[in-house]
Amino acid sequence: MLPFSHCVVKTTALFSIKVKDNVQVKVFSKIVIFTLILLTQSCASTSPKIANSTAMKQLIIAEPLPINYKNEIAIARLTEVIQRAELTKEQRAELLYDRGVRFDNVGLNSLARLDFNRSLHLKPDMVDAYNLLGIHYTQLQEYAQAYDAFDSVLDLKPEHEYAHFNRGIALYYGGRAQLAIDDFSAFHQKQVNDPYRLLWLYLAQSKVDPQKAKLMLREGEKNIADNVWAKRVIKLYLGEISLDKFTQELPYGLPDQKALTERLCEAYFYLGKLSLLRSQNGNAANYFKLALGTNVYEFVEHRYARLELNLLRTSKNNTQNDS
Repeated sequence: MLPFSHCVVKTTALFSIKVKDNVQVKVFSKIVIFTLILLTQSCASTSPKIANSTAMKQLIIAEPLPINYKNEIAIARLTEVIQRAELTKEQRAELLYDRGVRFDNVGLNSLARLDFNRSLHLKPDMVDAYNLLGIHYTQLQEYAQAYDAFDSVLDLKPEHEYAHFNRGIALYYGGRAQLAIDDFSAFHQKQVNDPYRLLWLYLAQSKVDPQKAKLMLREGEKNIADNVWAKRVIKLYLGEISLDKFTQELPYGLPDQKALTERLCEAYFYLGKLSLLRSQNGNAANYFKLALGTNVYEFVEHRYARLELNLLRTSKNNTQNDS
């Protein structure tokens, strides 16, 4: 169905043709009248359904973040230096990595991967380049390459704790839940008051033993301060608060629109994961699309919302083929 504003544009176009073509005025006037009736009925029947939708009333829609102009300026300046300046291999590698990070921040994933690979070709011990490449390989479902990238990070810098987290995500999506639990556990133990570490550990544990996962989540909740927003996500997962209450509280305590959009990116993603746990795949897909619509490219929740959508489509297609 078309929104009302679009219906008006369509009818205006019909009238403009009628005025220009005097030869077919009588015939076309009938078409215009008939079309007006149809479109008016269509728009009138659509609007109440949208207005009366409970889901639409409760859902908070994010305003997508605009591209930060500082990233665009930085990309232009880095490109000029890389192309024109006389640089050592190490300097060029660092600049390529920096530009790759800027590309990554604005969602230009292919250009980011290209720069990360170029930087590693010039300087094979760049830990952070391996880490970001591993994340990109996970998003592409190229899990073997992701594992290799994160293993390289840990070989070069064993204390790099986020490599455990990112490798855990790759293992989780790669169907190796038990190994993911090991990485998430190591990551969680370094900061037990971090709700996001606990949530990812719970998601992996749910693949292996849902009952144990719920007990672990309930126990881990005790280490998280009540004023930490993401604790609300955990309470929702545990059934301690309702979905309505969770949704109503999303805007509370935020200083500006940017902070709200970032919070909604996280909320949409974890609502999508909760919907999957409840076998509500349609709802899950909608939540993941909303997470993508925030344009918060740096957030892990935005990064993997598209992967979740791709996995849902693959699962749906496989089900249809089997039937």
